Amino acid sequence: MKKRAKKIFDILGREYPGVRPALEYSNPFELLIATILSAQCTDQRVNLVTKELFKDLKHPKDFVKISIAELEKKIFSTGFYKQKAKSIKACCLILIEQYNGIVPNEFDLLTKLPGVGRKTASVIAGNAFGIPAVAVDTHVIRLSNLLGFVKTKDPVKIEFRLKEILPESYWINASHWLASHGRSVCIARKPKCFECVIGDLCPSFNPNSKMN
Repeated sequence: MKKRAKKIFDILGREYPGVRPALEYSNPFELLIATILSAQCTDQRVNLVTKELFKDLKHPKDFVKISIAELEKKIFSTGFYKQKAKSIKACCLILIEQYNGIVPNEFDLLTKLPGVGRKTASVIAGNAFGIPAVAVDTHVIRLSNLLGFVKTKDPVKIEFRLKEILPESYWINASHWLASHGRSVCIARKPKCFECVIGDLCPSFNPNSKMN
């Protein structure tokens, strides 16, 4: 399995060089807020919202000062805005009280922040701080199953399985490669299997591909 997985990701790495998060940000704090907002929302929508949001709200103290009603209004279009606003304000308060307004650069500390689960922590740890981590989104879940790496939709199990079969140096980009491939070729409703660069290695398309 490890040999086949590495071969697949080597091909994806050549197909999608220079990958980066779809979310737009200029520092770890902006990535933190954007990732919280991205739950159950498209990255494109989040980018539209944060483009305006970060004009006025640049630091944790700005989010603490703004009223919950005003914050909800600003992030309304991302969905689940009440819970997101509550999480963001609570998160920013902890950043001020415990970390001098700075986003911690340790995975375990990130997961203790309100609104931050393993996926969000992985996104921030990997992309803001270069800490090896695997962020599991819907594309990663779907493609990991299609490629035969797992038979589960549990993001935590998928995260640890990918860490098990891939070299640590692949972890951060693995999520980006799968997401890029999921958006452009392995589209959920209409996959372009005959155009797929890893089709021969995908058991969902080629049952004869090796599964070990």
